[in-house]
Amino acid sequence: MDSRTFKVAGISTAPNGQTKVRFANDYVGRIKTLNMRKHTDVKLVELEKPLSKADICSFLMSHSDFTGEAAQTAITQYVKRNVGKPKLEIEPTVAPIHTTTEVKA
Repeated sequence: MDSRTFKVAGISTAPNGQTKVRFANDYVGRIKTLNMRKHTDVKLVELEKPLSKADICSFLMSHSDFTGEAAQTAITQYVKRNVGKPKLEIEPTVAPIHTTTEVKA
């Protein structure tokens, strides 16, 4: 997951019937692009402040405009694919040696 933030978010349905979560920083530009590509059921909201994708998905799940089955499914699928993958960070440390054992032949 990246650390970018977005000021506009929502969903749209592509001409192939697939509904997806959309993120943008320009409301008008995003609407124009989705309309040009013949998307339907376009629902976008402007956020009060820029949020990360994970925070946006949490916000959209509880927003009254996105309570429909298609919207909830799209948001849930996005979260499962992208948000739920934490990066494993390992800090290398030196293991302390407390005792030594001699092996006799």
